[in-house]
Amino acid sequence: RDAELKASVAIASRILNAEGILDYSGHVSARAPHRDAYFIQAGSDPRSDLMPDRLLLVDFDGRVLEGDGKPPIEAAIHGEIYRARGEVEAVLHSHMELAIAFTLMKDAQLKPMRARAVRWASGIPTHPDPSHIKLPEQGRALAQTLGPHQAALIRAHGLVLVAESIPALLVDAVHFEENAKAQIQVMQAGQVPVPLNEAEMEQINRHEVRDYHCSKLWTYYLSRARKSGLVPEHPSFEV
Repeated sequence: RDAELKASVAIASRILNAEGILDYSGHVSARAPHRDAYFIQAGSDPRSDLMPDRLLLVDFDGRVLEGDGKPPIEAAIHGEIYRARGEVEAVLHSHMELAIAFTLMKDAQLKPMRARAVRWASGIPTHPDPSHIKLPEQGRALAQTLGPHQAALIRAHGLVLVAESIPALLVDAVHFEENAKAQIQVMQAGQVPVPLNEAEMEQINRHEVRDYHCSKLWTYYLSRARKSGLVPEHPSFEV
């Protein structure tokens, strides 16, 4: 189970880097089974070619339990979200440019525009602290802003997404960027965005099969990554 989780984190990090959702910074993590800890990369390791055996096991207080290296300086984001949200199994922190843009505009709130954005029907709050989330109290404040939601923006900084698995997290990241792009396109056209209303979101959810959709897209992105060589054919990348 640990080996599969580590492989999934490395694969998702490589794919999200290739998609431009991660760059030289940002990180993916997965909750470790039966422990108050999670798997995350060493802060200095490139996201573009992350190896599963390089991942660290880190407790919720940021202490390295297994592995060589130091966790990202913003490890408190992950630890405090896992501590606050027992159902969350995967966390992404990214500096997605389209997401940041919505924290830089007056009276422009990111809303569910496209069908898959019903994932964020409960809201996408913005955390007011634009600095690096280095301290436990900063992580707790961000977790409080996130609350029961599945995403939060961070003022002039980035975002966090949470999900029930690494494949689901990858899918949500792709759809989050698609949704932000859709709203920006409407605004750039000089038109007023018309987000999905409650009745429309209820209709979408009535026919939604999230497990199937996440499995389908994970398989697609993983297959493409293997064919391109982005994810090498190696036993440590078996999922």
